[in-house]
Amino acid sequence: MPSRRVHSPTGASRDLSIMNLPNLTSADFLPLLPAIILVLGACALLISEVFLSVGSSRGYQAVLATLTSVIAGAVSLRLLFEPAREVFLGFGALDPFSSFLTFIVCVALALATLTSANFLRRRGAERGEFYALMLFAGAGMSLLGVSNELITVFINIEVLSISTYALTCFLRRGTRPSEAGFKYFILGAFSSAVLLYGSALLYGAAGTTLLSNMAEPLRAAMGTHAPLIYAGAVLVAAGFAFKVAAVPFHMWTPDVYEGAPTPVTALMSAGVKAAAFVALVRVFVTVGSGISAKLPFALFSTLALLTMIGGNLLALPQRNVKRMLAYSSIAHAGYLLLGVAALFTVHPGQEFKLLGPTALVGASVQAVARTEALRGILFYLLAYTVTTMGAFGIVSLVERREDEEKGTAWDRERLSGLAQRRPGWAFAMAAFMLSLAGIPPTVGFMGKLMLFRAAVDSGLVGLTIVAVLSSAAGAYYYLRVVIYMYMRPVPEGAHPLERAWMTELVLVISTVAVVLLGIIPGPVGEWIVQAGTLLGR
Repeated sequence: MPSRRVHSPTGASRDLSIMNLPNLTSADFLPLLPAIILVLGACALLISEVFLSVGSSRGYQAVLATLTSVIAGAVSLRLLFEPAREVFLGFGALDPFSSFLTFIVCVALALATLTSANFLRRRGAERGEFYALMLFAGAGMSLLGVSNELITVFINIEVLSISTYALTCFLRRGTRPSEAGFKYFILGAFSSAVLLYGSALLYGAAGTTLLSNMAEPLRAAMGTHAPLIYAGAVLVAAGFAFKVAAVPFHMWTPDVYEGAPTPVTALMSAGVKAAAFVALVRVFVTVGSGISAKLPFALFSTLALLTMIGGNLLALPQRNVKRMLAYSSIAHAGYLLLGVAALFTVHPGQEFKLLGPTALVGASVQAVARTEALRGILFYLLAYTVTTMGAFGIVSLVERREDEEKGTAWDRERLSGLAQRRPGWAFAMAAFMLSLAGIPPTVGFMGKLMLFRAAVDSGLVGLTIVAVLSSAAGAYYYLRVVIYMYMRPVPEGAHPLERAWMTELVLVISTVAVVLLGIIPGPVGEWIVQAGTLLGR
């Protein structure tokens, strides 16, 4: 470090070290632009709230939050075609993989804020801080996707988590929101501690927290510090498994999803899951190259098996549509974990014996399949986002505040005869259920096709068969919802269903996306091909 000699007024002299400041350029801030836009929008909402009285109209807030999300999403699409490179001295990564994640997050944010307008207005709870917290959470999700260093990953997980904790119990009246917020906070803090402890163990073995610099030190330390490295990798995987609601780390999901405001549940189900999966892939693709591929493959294939089977079995007996969608979210995390496991397949004969690849697939095919698995994960996240946002939009339209404490606000009976009362709503919900079940010609079918094909090409034939069978079992509880809407009479004494144009706009957008992307996925095909580029891979 350079130094200089400074003379004091008394004649004495001393050396002052000049700190080397980081040399940052405007290019380093490119991946942060969507998050900066979201934060500015959140700040504008908070400031505007100060000048409003209790009875003032707040209809502009949902529009402003949606417009902010759309602008941030447009910027992320522009960044999709930037060359992959490290930014902020290696602490961040600008690559198409993270840029497409930000686009997915912005889609979820825009649809969630539109759904929130009617939901909050009917409860007299429309406030600027609700939309601000949503935008802050979205900024954390975007920043998590570009994080290329373990401590930065942890900090951005906390940014999005703290916002979602507050959103979960935003409706303070009643025991369900309070219980959901408390459970989410306690278990979320525990999972963050597990993730941080695992990161500390990996730092102890590698001597660095920069993901791009960890592979070589970890490979060199495998001989003497293998238990330390394995323990760190397992703990980091456990921390991420909580965020994506993988079995057996799923216990919080049904209660939190049920107790949170429905638009918040939708955002958690889509946005938080997408950000956590992208961060998980980035961490283990870079760190995993420094350790044996057997460990991450064994971890993620086992998690995929348990999550696919557990999520679908637990969803089968549910009458509560909101809890059913929560367990459905767990099952879909299992399908995504199948794609993650495909990234770490090893040569036949060296595999994790229970779920390893068959000898029918060569190493060259596996290499291509891993690239396809990256693209499949992103396309599936987009498909799940547009589908689940629409499904929760329907739930928000049919539920009634006064029935929430009794637990009957989300019973399947509320959907009985929906085709007679609101044919458009019933058609949209049917499209969402078919998409979640993976039935053609919906986008959910295309998403499963891409993931399962990549898994088969990687040699994971047995695990893919389990995925197909569990998906077929899941079709039972999705089609039950369709039966109630089209084959059950309207319940006696049913309350009239109020129209809400913003939520109905969400239904139109989601339905069009579910159908068109299932029939002609070409419009996003170029984006998906480009988005399969991950820095360091």
